[in-house]
Amino acid sequence: MFPLTTPFPSTNDVAFFALVLGRMAGIFAAIPLFGGRRVPMNIKALIIFAISVVCYPLVKAAVPQLPGDMLSLAMLMIRETLIGTCLGLLSLIVFAAVEFCGQICGIQIGLSIVSEIDPSQGDQQSIISIFQEMFATLLFLSLGVHHVFIGALVESYAVLPVGAWTMNEGLLNFLVLTIGQVFVLAVKLAAPVMVTLLLTSVMLGIMARSFPQMNVFFVSMPLNIGIGFIILGLSLNVFLHTLRGSFGALDEQIMTIMKLMGKG
Repeated sequence: MFPLTTPFPSTNDVAFFALVLGRMAGIFAAIPLFGGRRVPMNIKALIIFAISVVCYPLVKAAVPQLPGDMLSLAMLMIRETLIGTCLGLLSLIVFAAVEFCGQICGIQIGLSIVSEIDPSQGDQQSIISIFQEMFATLLFLSLGVHHVFIGALVESYAVLPVGAWTMNEGLLNFLVLTIGQVFVLAVKLAAPVMVTLLLTSVMLGIMARSFPQMNVFFVSMPLNIGIGFIILGLSLNVFLHTLRGSFGALDEQIMTIMKLMGKG
């Protein structure tokens, strides 16, 4: 008879797989595409478990001797989840900038009162924000950025062994600076609409002074909506190019944040 073998020959391996699962869950919880409410919880759990099973043999060589008490293992699980969350936070920043850009464009166009349910967050969002988030999601998948995060998890064990996560000044400064890029990226994405509608408002102001009998309010609303949608369509390539650059910079940011997390 053939001997019965299991992928976890010891309790230490089972505990290490649970820690890999925690690091993977942290990444997927932070990425809006998978961590939002649009994906059912049971589907998310199945995806996280399946990817962890696939990645486990790749990191099995890094299995350390883990403590046997539950309290120490729970602390390690928290640290591993925080590692995954910090890595996934980098993609969340880009999507937050896209959402902020949609809010800016919606206010400038005059569609801020038009809101729909955002399936990724479960709350009301500007229709322009939802529209642009869909484009960002399609670009995220088409560029294979989700593969970058899965690969980063496997590579992270060479830089960040189990329990190596630390909150230090360098990591805190990096997170603050990176989160601050939300506003910079949002303004870059919304710049074509902002500049065009600013010029439109100046032109309408001049016309209102020249022709006092003209009702500028009723003229400006349809004009801003029409020009805003035209500029959104014409600047779509610029929008996608800017996002492609932000997604392309995630590789370097991931390596930077992993090194910072490993510094004691």
